[in-house]
Amino acid sequence: MPMLLPLVSVVASLLAATVPPATKTQPVTDTVQGVEIIDEYRWLEALEKDSSEVSEWTTAQNDATRATLEKLPCREALAKALEPWMTIGSVGVPTMTDAGYFYSERSGTQNQGVVQFRATRDGAVRTLLDVNTLDAAGLTSLDWWRANEAGTMLAFGLSRQGSEMSELHLLDVATGQWIADEIAGKVSLSGWMPQGKSFFYSGLRDAKDPYSRESRFHEIGSSPRFDRVLEKQTNPSEIPGCGPTTDGRWIVGTLSKGWQANDLWIAPLDTWMKTGELKKIVLAQGLDGRFDPIDTIGDTLYITSSFGTPRGSLIAINLNHPERAQWKTIIAERSDMVLESVALAKGMFVATWSKDVCSQFERFTLEGKSIGTIELPGLGTASISTDHKRTEAFVGYTSYDAPSTVYQTELVHAPTPCKLSLWAQTKIPGDLSNYLVEQKRATSKDGTQIPMFIVRKKDLVLDGSNPTLLYAYGGFNVSLTPSFNRTIIPWLDAGGVYVVANLRGGGEFGEEWHRAGMQANKQNVFDDFYACAEWLISAKYTTPEHLAIEGGSNGGLLTGVASTQRPELFAAAIVAVPLLDMIRFQDFLIARYWVPEYGSSEESTQFKTLMAYSPYHHVTKGQKYPALLVTAGENDSRVHPLHARKFVARVQANASNDTDVDPIMLWVDREAGHGQGKPLALRIRDEVDQWSFVMWQTGACR
Repeated sequence: MPMLLPLVSVVASLLAATVPPATKTQPVTDTVQGVEIIDEYRWLEALEKDSSEVSEWTTAQNDATRATLEKLPCREALAKALEPWMTIGSVGVPTMTDAGYFYSERSGTQNQGVVQFRATRDGAVRTLLDVNTLDAAGLTSLDWWRANEAGTMLAFGLSRQGSEMSELHLLDVATGQWIADEIAGKVSLSGWMPQGKSFFYSGLRDAKDPYSRESRFHEIGSSPRFDRVLEKQTNPSEIPGCGPTTDGRWIVGTLSKGWQANDLWIAPLDTWMKTGELKKIVLAQGLDGRFDPIDTIGDTLYITSSFGTPRGSLIAINLNHPERAQWKTIIAERSDMVLESVALAKGMFVATWSKDVCSQFERFTLEGKSIGTIELPGLGTASISTDHKRTEAFVGYTSYDAPSTVYQTELVHAPTPCKLSLWAQTKIPGDLSNYLVEQKRATSKDGTQIPMFIVRKKDLVLDGSNPTLLYAYGGFNVSLTPSFNRTIIPWLDAGGVYVVANLRGGGEFGEEWHRAGMQANKQNVFDDFYACAEWLISAKYTTPEHLAIEGGSNGGLLTGVASTQRPELFAAAIVAVPLLDMIRFQDFLIARYWVPEYGSSEESTQFKTLMAYSPYHHVTKGQKYPALLVTAGENDSRVHPLHARKFVARVQANASNDTDVDPIMLWVDREAGHGQGKPLALRIRDEVDQWSFVMWQTGACR
């Protein structure tokens, strides 16, 4: 094990820490659900473009953070160690069309991925779309892309500086030329029509109103201002969406109500095209579960559902008899695994199961008879790309000790496992055989077993002094499955331990696991996190003095709560693009979308739940907190930077921390949003910032 420096005080002596000036207070008093709440830093809710005072304050905070991070003694060596890992390339799983194969690829030094095309599976590569040529600074991001079934046209979305305000563009595949049609307003494609000359999409009616989403239809060559509207958003917490079935006979629509439920309807497309009338056949309305359409085959619609089957099932609906009593179960729920998705291939379905947070594939006939598995290289995360006209498929696979790899396979009607053949593999600048991946379980406060993946060097001695980083998310039905993290290699080589915890609120064990960590049950998520930390300490992986935590977005809320509820348990915390003022969160940007997950202070019972853990409201005078690195994006269209600003101001004013030893730092990235689409140089800078901070605070900085 590498020799660690003594505690952070030694490193602190090397720093000439810059302390930002004290933040002025300007108290505002609100009465919420009968409770008086004083907010001293309400003035920090303004964006910089609207307030020179906020801009100046942010500059002072950023300057202090940079002065501290730039002088860390391990920073230069860490940057050199990270660069070869940060500059490895990547290849996406191909999409199959009548014309050929589309896939994304990024070389190690490119800021953004490039869309490539091959007429045959192993044919010559042709670059179709390279947004790196549009912007030397790398601040234009390719948010999404999708080819039509014929492979003659490519739709794609571009945005700037992490705003995620995608503008739809079109490219003619044969000529490589962009088509004149452009559609603005945070646009996403819902589906191409079979002829490939028109499509359905979703976009904002008013770019300044995040709750003005509409579903529309566009014909190539016409002005978007005349696009026909099918559905309009009427409730900020409910999102409408609709698109065509592959055969073009039907429009399938949903109304999402959070991450746990949605309505589902279907309507004949030809009738709507001719008359403008949506003759909806309502399949599910007001039911407490998810109903996710796959596609139709003839007059049968196939969906996956969590209603009554929280671990998932595949259902067939005869559209001539759509009553729920007539629905037929094709793939039944299983008690030991979660049905994550179902893909349609020629004459069969391919189910992706998750068992103990690792992927498994299984093939089924259209009637639901199992016809065998697809072999995978190990315990990891896999995805599959199929086509309803083909038995050919592509598989993407990754794990903590396996970089992203793409395989090709043939889906045959035979009980023997389908074999994989290598199609593309990420080349890495090192050997991963020296690292060990373990799965352990901690017992949460209520007795629930919480799994976690632990990655470390095989020869690491578990003497209780190892620097450890614990990462988690715990919300929105998101599953943290095994994936290759290129940035952890220098950390592991320095004797660090990397841990990913699968907390309730995620989707790792189905809808019941998700609901056990949302709204009134949110405290379970935090208790699960503390149980994992305490297990790591009791099992002699680490101690509180060597334990850091990290989370982003909903995970930033998690680490913000952990820092205020259990400050003695952690040496340091990265609180990235977080929600932290849970009493006012719903009033900013797109946050009303999240009310089904968190609740809202506008409802009395939900207010009590939110107030019980809202990090901003639980900062205590004289408390010593973990060293904090709190980050935000000025252009974030999801989480407003006010959360990070106000929280840091309040902790700085109240904490008993020694600013030279365990500082409270803020970094607001003025060229970024929620984190998506950052150019390579900024990604490297962020990783060096965060890892050097963690290494400093856990004693691994050398």
